[in-house]
Order: sequence, then structure tokens, then C-alpha cells
Amino acid sequence: MFKDTKAFSGFSVDDIPAAKAFYSQTLGLDVGEANGMLRLNIAGGNPVLVYPKENHVPAEYTVLNFPVTDIEATARELIARGVTFERYSDQHDELGIVRGGDEGPLIAWFKDPAGNVVSIIQD
Repeated sequence: MFKDTKAFSGFSVDDIPAAKAFYSQTLGLDVGEANGMLRLNIAGGNPVLVYPKENHVPAEYTVLNFPVTDIEATARELIARGVTFERYSDQHDELGIVRGGDEGPLIAWFKDPAGNVVSIIQD
């Protein structure tokens, strides 16, 4: 039934202007706005919908993962832009990157202004 449908994902925020500034200015994404919602135009063609929710509760999982080729350079650039990385364990290095060895990829998490979790992950 949905085999040929171009599905897209979405998540809520509590402040559309703050989300727009973060995703467009801090992260450098192409962000559109219509009907009180945002469309994050990401590579690959399917946008991500960001919608306002009065009783927003931040997601307890990662809502967006951004694959990067050089996680250290990306982390440094994000820190320079005011991003603070989350630390969930003692496996984080000084930049906030988890270096779990063979257990998984290099990854670092941060939050958007609404508290939703976003990551950079080295591909």
C-alpha cells in the first residue's frame, strides 16, 4: 500500500522560532516554514517535519542522526557555534564523542532548544 509513498518523519518542539534559528543558523540546514511548522530539507530528498506542540515533552531518543566523515572536526565546529554535547557515560572523550571501540560507531549527542536529542555519527 505505501511502497511508493515518500514518507517523512517529524517531531515536536515548544518554540518554532528557536527551532528555526537552531536548525538553520547553528546547524546550517535549509529550513522552510509554512502553516506554523518547519521543514528541515536534508540531503536525500525527504524533509523532516518540525511542528509546535503546546505540551511538548522532549523525545527520550535520538530524533535526528547526522552522518559525518570527520566527527572530531564537526564536533569542534558545533562547539564553536555554541552546542554542548551530552555525556551519558564515561566513554566520552573531551569533545563529547563516544569511543566504544569495536562496540559501535563514533557518535556524539546534543540537544536542540526543545530538548530533543540529535547526534553526529561518523560514517
